[in-house]
Amino acid sequence: MKREERASISIMKIICISIILVLISGIGVMAVNTNLNDVKIILQNGYEMTVLTSKTKVSEILEENNIILEENQKTMPDLDSEIIAGESIKIIDKSYQEVQIAKISEEGVQTSLNQLLENYAPITEKIIVEQVTIPYETVTKNTTEATEGTTNKVLQEGEEGLKEVTYKAKYQNEVEIEKTLLSEVVVKEPVNKIVQVQKTQTSRASTLPRTTGSTTNATTTTTTSAGTYKITAYCSCAKCCGKATGRTASGTRATAGRTVAASSQFAFGTQLNIGGHVYTVEDRGGAINGNKIDIYVNSHSEALRWGVRYLPVNVVK
Repeated sequence: MKREERASISIMKIICISIILVLISGIGVMAVNTNLNDVKIILQNGYEMTVLTSKTKVSEILEENNIILEENQKTMPDLDSEIIAGESIKIIDKSYQEVQIAKISEEGVQTSLNQLLENYAPITEKIIVEQVTIPYETVTKNTTEATEGTTNKVLQEGEEGLKEVTYKAKYQNEVEIEKTLLSEVVVKEPVNKIVQVQKTQTSRASTLPRTTGSTTNATTTTTTSAGTYKITAYCSCAKCCGKATGRTASGTRATAGRTVAASSQFAFGTQLNIGGHVYTVEDRGGAINGNKIDIYVNSHSEALRWGVRYLPVNVVK
């Protein structure tokens, strides 16, 4: 009886061993048929891991290994790409820009990596601080108490202000390609120039011609008061005229100390005595109408310093 039990036990062992061998063989066959590949995954923090997978699509490999991308992350190659054994999946920030360098040009000429790097021009950033002057304004104070012929009186001299302007500039090949304003800080406030100006009182009698006391070559010069006008200044820059030709509406070249722009009530060539100086009407302007006259000066800064003045104007005859 014992011999039969022993024989039965031996048969059971043989059967178990055979089953185990069959299972091992099946697993081996499955492993061969599934074609497992080793793929390296490099996380954004630099950690590297090598996984064994039967997948070939990047998104499926990440999902298989429970790796979920954040909103600001992407993969290289992208999620829809197919990879093979031995290749890597790199998780990077979306702001990263991959620079692809072509080794062979369209003409089929081999280009070395060193040559491409020598020709590659990186973009550099610089913080630039500039000091910019702030022009002062001229403020006029009119007085009706002064007698006619009183000259302008400077009550306060003007001083230019100063501000610091900070920019962020980008350069490529030492050429500025972008400039962004960061901040403006006023270091010194400008001081206005204050001028006291007589405001002439007009009457019916003042419109009558009057004879000046000076004569030249037996010719008597007379003037007729046109009243008090708002006097501003301009130059030939684009800010003042919208163009920079220097030509007046009458066709002459604008000249400081001679040219003024006035409304059509004064014909071209009319001479005007403004504050004791004789000018010639040679120009017009879209904003020049009514009791406004523009005096031509040499520069924009000089025009700003002139400001606005109210002066008596007389027509010279």
